[in-house]
Amino acid sequence: MAGRPTCREHKLVADVAVLSRGRVLLVRYEDVSGYDGQRGWFLPDDYLKPGEHPDDAAGRILEEQVGRVREAPKLGFIESFGGDGDPWHLIFHYLVRPRRALVPRPNGNVAAAEWFSLRRLPPRDELAHHGWAADALARLLRRSR
Repeated sequence: MAGRPTCREHKLVADVAVLSRGRVLLVRYEDVSGYDGQRGWFLPDDYLKPGEHPDDAAGRILEEQVGRVREAPKLGFIESFGGDGDPWHLIFHYLVRPRRALVPRPNGNVAAAEWFSLRRLPPRDELAHHGWAADALARLLRRSR
């Protein structure tokens, strides 16, 4: 993730599922040191900057990593886990359905950005964190109906 958090007790993260025509946009990162060494596919994500509202982070993440989307991402759900010696994570999961097709322009630490059919996502072992993107996406889709 672009900026490593300075707090060792909390990690505030936002990710964004970009959906268009039955497809989802996934990314791979070049430098994976901020991603627990995971080399698989992710929903575009990053740590929140100090004082940054999660809504603003979602838009920033898209612009910095794959290109600007006119529509504002909408918060789908918040995931919370960790503690007991591990940092407490709060993950703000967003969803956006652009009206115009987004031609991804990988930028910064993004090594690749590709569209995948919602019916044929990469196998779980090709997704980072044991398929976390697929799990978050399924939950976002259930909530957005």
